[in-house]
Amino acid sequence: MRTVDLIHRKRDGEELSAEEITFLVDGYSDGTIPDYQASAFLMAVFFSGMTDREVDTLTGRMVASGESVDLSSIPGIKVDKHSTGGVGDKTSLIAAPLAAAAGVVVPMISGRALGHTGGTLDKLESIPGFRTSLTIDEFKAQLLEHKLAFIGQTPEVAPADGKFYALRDASATVESIPLIASSIMAKKLAVGLDALVLDVKVGAGAFIKRQVDARRLAQMMAGIGRRMNKRVTALITDMNQPLGYAVGNALEVMEVSQTLQNAGPADLTRLSLELAARMIFLGKITATLDEARELAQKKLLDGSGYRKLKDVISAQGGNPAVLDRFDLLPNATGMREIMSPRAGYISAIDAEYIGQASSMIGAGRNTKEDTIDPAVGVILEVKVGQKVDAGAVLCRLYYTREDDVEEGAQLVEDAFRISSTPPENRELILEVVG
Repeated sequence: MRTVDLIHRKRDGEELSAEEITFLVDGYSDGTIPDYQASAFLMAVFFSGMTDREVDTLTGRMVASGESVDLSSIPGIKVDKHSTGGVGDKTSLIAAPLAAAAGVVVPMISGRALGHTGGTLDKLESIPGFRTSLTIDEFKAQLLEHKLAFIGQTPEVAPADGKFYALRDASATVESIPLIASSIMAKKLAVGLDALVLDVKVGAGAFIKRQVDARRLAQMMAGIGRRMNKRVTALITDMNQPLGYAVGNALEVMEVSQTLQNAGPADLTRLSLELAARMIFLGKITATLDEARELAQKKLLDGSGYRKLKDVISAQGGNPAVLDRFDLLPNATGMREIMSPRAGYISAIDAEYIGQASSMIGAGRNTKEDTIDPAVGVILEVKVGQKVDAGAVLCRLYYTREDDVEEGAQLVEDAFRISSTPPENRELILEVVG
């Protein structure tokens, strides 16, 4: 078969057979299909979509491209948490330690920055010395000792997805629902999970802008999990304004530390606790979800989630003192304040603009080869609904080089909407699927 014929058929909305999808995945994995044809296929999927049968085949082939990790030797139910990506979304670094402190085994297979959203691995690697490239044996050993380990895509785990994941970011196909579903579930199914909690973001700062599409993605991933005998719960959550105040890798690690010490932003704390509770419940640590919520709250208040993250940072080669001394993290050399042009109420903060500005000054990637500047980003001083005076600081832009600062500052200014009346309250958790 010819790659160009398969691209043509998918472009025209035809369903590809299991053999044809296998040919495409294996061909790109072994280098016989070049980047430009794989990009064309991804774009065809972006516009034409995929059937459940195609998505199942794509997911299965991604898993089969590497080794499946057998975690059966580790006692306990294995539960992971995954977000579809948002601006200021650092909940994995809060919910996972809380769940692990409660007794859940949490094998975290995490990703890197995609488009204007940050990646968990990029945030962790802003901690000096932190190593995400664990071997499978190291991964298992750490799960046994600490119940929590953060790992990136390894050559062993769904390597085909690793290649496609980077290409999606560079080919403007990140937002494709079938590609998101397949990518997420391939990583999870390759690592011997029993259950999965998903945070499906929707709104201006998410890849998915409409709640109906977020619901479709959640249902698609839950369906893949169900057909593979995995328990999957998905929360659909609002991403119209950034989550918390910090956007940018080291800046978000600082906010994670504050939140795990019960001094973080209300929205970030609430969502992290709910995600941790869902993980605890699926891990069968408690009999009811309400008991799981109480246990997650306890692990936050008694500091055991905070200590768990410190232990994991140390185990993976990082300096746990960064959670107490922020000067040990990468710090920006320049700062620009963005002021309110008039008095009023903050009616909107466009999360996508904030994410784009942060990425523009070095916190994200434009191509898969780009390196990230861990020090830079944006810290908000206000949230939607807050009253401000003329000249009040709306946010601060932190940078290490002058390039693109003016353009980034303009984007940030454009992100804020100020009105004479307070906006209606928006729910943070919009619905639950599965």
